[in-house]
Amino acid sequence: MKKNRQNRFPKQLTVGEVARRSGVAVSTLHFYEAKGLIRSWRTNGNQRRYAREVLRRVAIIRVAQRTGMELEAIRRALKALPRERTPNAEDWKKLSVNWKGELNERIDRLTRLRDQLDGCIGCGCLSMEACPLRNPWDRLSKQGPGPRLLEPQTKE
Repeated sequence: MKKNRQNRFPKQLTVGEVARRSGVAVSTLHFYEAKGLIRSWRTNGNQRRYAREVLRRVAIIRVAQRTGMELEAIRRALKALPRERTPNAEDWKKLSVNWKGELNERIDRLTRLRDQLDGCIGCGCLSMEACPLRNPWDRLSKQGPGPRLLEPQTKE
């Protein structure tokens, strides 16, 4: 029975198997590997092989990306996980708690942006005296509306 299970669930997966089972393109897997999000090794025939736990890691990456997490933040989080085993529910809980704060900040920022949009629409150059969206510390707005940096500089 154990041998049959090993045949059904091999410990090593080809890049094509990982792509098929995770729903991610082969090129995406190569990209993730280049960014240090997942890892593989090479056979004697120079073919990539992945441990089965890479499937869970790819799932975590995809969920994190859907929430808008940057790849560097995902890489740092995955680096904290043990490499020798499949990430489990406890690992996911730790990751999600850390990401929740970042997501809440992003939600707050987007909510403020949404609520301030109507104050800027119609400006054209987005250089209003108090543009909270494009450039809230715009010093050039004191010189009046318009694209100030595109005009020739004159000595006064």
